[in-house]
Amino acid sequence: MTISIRVMAAGDGYRYLLSSVVTGDGDRDTATALTRYYLESGTPPGTWIGSGLSGLSGDVADGDSVSEEQLRRLMGYGQDPSTGEQLGRPYRKFAAATERVQRRVEKLPEALTVDERATQVGLIEAEEASKPTGAPVAGFDLTFSVPKSVSTLWAVADGGTQALIAQAHRAAVQEVIELLERDVAATRVGAKGPRGAVAQVPVRGVIAAAYDHYDSRASDPQLHTHVVFANRVQAVRDGKWRTLDSRALHAAVTGLSEHYNAVLADRITQVLGVGWEARERGVGRSTAWEITGVSQGLMD
Repeated sequence: MTISIRVMAAGDGYRYLLSSVVTGDGDRDTATALTRYYLESGTPPGTWIGSGLSGLSGDVADGDSVSEEQLRRLMGYGQDPSTGEQLGRPYRKFAAATERVQRRVEKLPEALTVDERATQVGLIEAEEASKPTGAPVAGFDLTFSVPKSVSTLWAVADGGTQALIAQAHRAAVQEVIELLERDVAATRVGAKGPRGAVAQVPVRGVIAAAYDHYDSRASDPQLHTHVVFANRVQAVRDGKWRTLDSRALHAAVTGLSEHYNAVLADRITQVLGVGWEARERGVGRSTAWEITGVSQGLMD
């Protein structure tokens, strides 16, 4: 698929943003990431996007640059990126394995012998180590990548052609986000009962930060955009901030990807007059649509 999705947990997800998405794909430490974010010319700063921005009390507007502090507030704590106001409930805190072990050990009977106690502690440690540690979801990274032939053409083209391709890509991303806001984005209200009595309700829109990148982790030309959606949406019915219905989002990724591919192809054809052809990608892989005349050898 041309759109991939990654779930980001609070804390670890924020560190992932700083070390990879904010600065360009790669495995970099946080300190280096922040330096690159402000100083490196090859990766432009992120921009705010989404209709949900209108519900914030701060002064963040569509197209504004994303600062590190704003990103920390929204993705690290679920707060308004400008004011720090809490958007809905704070993220839940989950006990680490060591904390769970400690609580259980403290409840062991005092009458146990040293050997019995050691045996019980060992069993408790093994049980807790095998359990996953829960983590609240801070957001979702949807990565929009152009087909390989588009990245290839973009890489060898003159500056003017590169700009046209990049503009077509960003316009296609914008159309997909508008489609997502209209037909996919929702939140859930109500207490779940024996019959699943939870209602899915419309939201004002999404809040996201978009980061344009020009190469892959292997430094190969790859025009793509990370759109980092906050797991905070405002319900239309009561104005309250809740979490995004992630099940609907995951179910829609394939359809959104196909829509992005179609819109991108149309827009690139409009500005460059290119044609498209279906190419097989081997056993177990779907057919890809690539620009006619961009050879597979050059793509490889």
